[in-house]
Amino acid sequence: MGEIKVSPDYNWFRSTVPLKKIIVDDDDSKVWALYDAGPKIIRCPLIFLPPVSGTADVFFQQILALTGWGYRVIALQYPVYWDHLEFCDGFRKLLDHLQLDKVHLFGASLGGFLAQKFAEYTHKSPRVQSLILCNSFSDTSIFNQTWTANSFWLMPAFMLKKIVLGNFASGPVDPVMADGIDFMVDKLESLGQSELASRLTLNCQNSYVEPHKIRDIPVTIMDVFDQSALSTEAKEEMYKLYPNARRAHLKTGGNFPYLCRSAEVNVYIQIHLLQFHGTRYAAIDPSMVSSEELEVQKIKLHSSGEQEQQ
Repeated sequence: MGEIKVSPDYNWFRSTVPLKKIIVDDDDSKVWALYDAGPKIIRCPLIFLPPVSGTADVFFQQILALTGWGYRVIALQYPVYWDHLEFCDGFRKLLDHLQLDKVHLFGASLGGFLAQKFAEYTHKSPRVQSLILCNSFSDTSIFNQTWTANSFWLMPAFMLKKIVLGNFASGPVDPVMADGIDFMVDKLESLGQSELASRLTLNCQNSYVEPHKIRDIPVTIMDVFDQSALSTEAKEEMYKLYPNARRAHLKTGGNFPYLCRSAEVNVYIQIHLLQFHGTRYAAIDPSMVSSEELEVQKIKLHSSGEQEQQ
């Protein structure tokens, strides 16, 4: 097992895309780690936010594919933040540091919840152009852990890892999914006690998304039909919260479809970003888009603008 870690694709990614470390807070211990790949002329890139167990490189297959098609992609790893407001403030400072006015966000599980909270936090001066929410949720109470959220910081690392591993698929899975789970377990092992404790705190701290603050943002909800840590109720809640969202359903993929079903996930990401081609919020190098496609997008934008005026 552990095929992904020794795969040519992963090794190529590690050897060609540098990991950058950035501090934007007064506290020097709060370090953002990120991979920034693709054309730097793009001012509205797609940013990936990982789940509790993930590091920035869990999205390496998206980075390789999307940059190959001309997109600018950034994959992040969070510093230690203990509440949602602190995270949002830090993330805003990071975008300021990177000189990014608006961004598209792809969030997996906790990453998706934080993406929604950030969109909500900046709703008066919007910084989020669109959202792709993968196996995500809108209310932390679904985990029934809000009462323990304030004690994660006290727990030893092995106990925190046990809590996270409890949500990983335990039944029989296909070899590609087994490799994905192995890779995520390896990433989980690389996280320190404070990193894990802070992420679990953010994941379970009593909080929910206020939909009226972000209802104008284009959303794609991506989820799987097989076993994942997300309950059917949580999925239904997301559909209710975003009735106009595009839905990207994957037949299989478990908790980590971006690793196990990367080709499908990458196609859905492209479909989502297509609506911004030919605008200032395009995440792709204009030279990589055909003139025919740009013409179609302009017609769509023109007709939607007329509908809004009516």
